[in-house]
This record gives sequence, C-alpha cells and structure tokens, in this order.
Amino acid sequence: MSHRENKAHALSERGNDLYETPAVAVRALMAIEWMPQRIWEPACGPGAIVRELCAAGREVLATDLVDYGWKGQVSGRDFLKFDAAPEGIDCIVTNPPYKDARAFVEHAVRLCPRVMMLLRFSFYESISRGSILDTGTLARVHCFRKRLPMMHRDGWEGPKASSNMAFAWFVWDLSHRGPTQLSRMSWEDFTEADHAPGPMPMAAE
Repeated sequence: MSHRENKAHALSERGNDLYETPAVAVRALMAIEWMPQRIWEPACGPGAIVRELCAAGREVLATDLVDYGWKGQVSGRDFLKFDAAPEGIDCIVTNPPYKDARAFVEHAVRLCPRVMMLLRFSFYESISRGSILDTGTLARVHCFRKRLPMMHRDGWEGPKASSNMAFAWFVWDLSHRGPTQLSRMSWEDFTEADHAPGPMPMAAE
C-alpha cells in the first residue's frame, strides 16, 4: 500500500511494494465477515494476514511472487498469471501491491466468487474502475473509523510517522446483486488476539 513516504519514491524504486497488514485489521475483518475454511492469500509477503487467519483456524494457501523465506509460503507464484484458483479455493483475502491493486482485483474476481481486499478508501471513488466497482458484485466496503497503524514500506529506514491514509476492506461476492453497503468499522477493539495458535498454512496443490 502507498503512504506519505511514497511521494518521494517512484514505483520503480519501491522494491517489492510490500506494506505489511496490521494484525488488528485482519481481526476486525474476521469479526464482521464470514469466511470459508480454506482461503487463498496470493500476496502473502512475510505472512501478516496468513498468521491471523491460521490462528483463527482457517487453512490458508499462502503464495507470492517473492520468496520471503518463511515456512508455509509458496514463492515464485505470480498471481496475475494464474489461469484458475487452486483446487478447493473459492475465497481470496489479501492486501495487494499498491501498484497492481486494480489488476489484482480484476483478476481475483475472475478466479474466485468471494474476494476481500484491503485497499485505500479512495479506491472507491474512481470513475475508471467502474468495471469492478459498479457491476453490483461489490457487496460491502468496510472503512475504518480511525486510521490504521502505519504500514511502512518493507525496508523503510525513515521516521515511523502515523498513517495519513484511510483504508477499507472491500468485499466482492459474485452472488451479490445490487447496491454496495458502506459501513464503518473499528480496529481498536482487536489489539489483543483472542484466539489460540492455529495450523500452519496449507501446502500448495
């Protein structure tokens, strides 16, 4: 995801474009949205989302183009080149690379009937994204009442400023038809995990 420091860094200079998702953001999503047992995280990075989903008892297929060197990750997998979702997977939960956010959404809804992505709230206002925002399948947008804890770019050595970007979970459901429900959610109620450690990420098919 992109933040204040990005203004000084061109896309080509931002390496893997990785911004780890705060655990509280994932916990807040799980408290408000139903999720199936098996989930695909196709931009898993070092596993921030995966850890929370597994701790809640979900089986997670964790893939990424980049090898972040942790057990359970399947690296070298370019999400945008998948022709179909892995067997048994019909839900994607991810925080996509900022520079590829639109492409990730467009591809995800072609592969899975249920997609949840953490995106900047401003993603919702674009006219050019009408093909993925105005089809009637964007079921819900959950915007955080308070800015999330800062997600700094991987390798960022500068000052740890507070977040100045509004984020939201966008939920596409291909069975949904009609207007998008817009709601506000809080992450402050989920600063402490209330679940025991869960299983490791599932093996790739």
